[in-house]
Amino acid sequence: MKSTIILAADHAGFELKEAIKKFLEGRGEQVFDVGAHELKPEDDYPEYMTAAAMKVASDMKGQTRAIIFGGSGQGEAMVANRFPGVRAVVWYGGGDSASDSHESILKLSREHNNSNVLSIGARFVSEDQAKHAVLVWLETPFSNEERHARRIEEIDSIE
Repeated sequence: MKSTIILAADHAGFELKEAIKKFLEGRGEQVFDVGAHELKPEDDYPEYMTAAAMKVASDMKGQTRAIIFGGSGQGEAMVANRFPGVRAVVWYGGGDSASDSHESILKLSREHNNSNVLSIGARFVSEDQAKHAVLVWLETPFSNEERHARRIEEIDSIE
C-alpha cells in the first residue's frame, strides 16, 4: 500500500512544490496538497506547515508522510516538529544531485530516524535536485533496528 504524501509550501517554496506535485502525481503517488494553492507573496508558512503536520500526526498507522517547502526549510521543520509523532528533517541540497554525502543524509533520516516529514529549502536547490532527494527519501525504508526503534519511542514520548 502506497503512503499518502502531503505537500505544503509558502510563497518561497510554492513553485517547487507545484513541480514536485506534478512529478509525484506522474509517478502515480497519492498526493494531497494543503496549500498554498496560489502564489501569495505575503503569506506565512506556519499555516501550511501546521496543516501538513497535523495530517501526519493524526495517521496512527504511519502511512502518511509530508514534503514541505520554504525558503530555507528550517522554520517549516520547526513548525512541523511541534506535533507529536512528527519527525521532520531539513534538506537543502548542496553539490550535485548525486552527491553521496547529501544523499546519505536523506537515507539516514529514514533508516535511523524514520523521518516522516521532509522539509526542503527551496532557495538552495534546483528542481532536479529536489526530485532526486524526494525519490531517495520516499524509497528509503526505516531499518527497524531495535536501537533505532527504541530511540524513536524515546523521542515520541517527550512532551
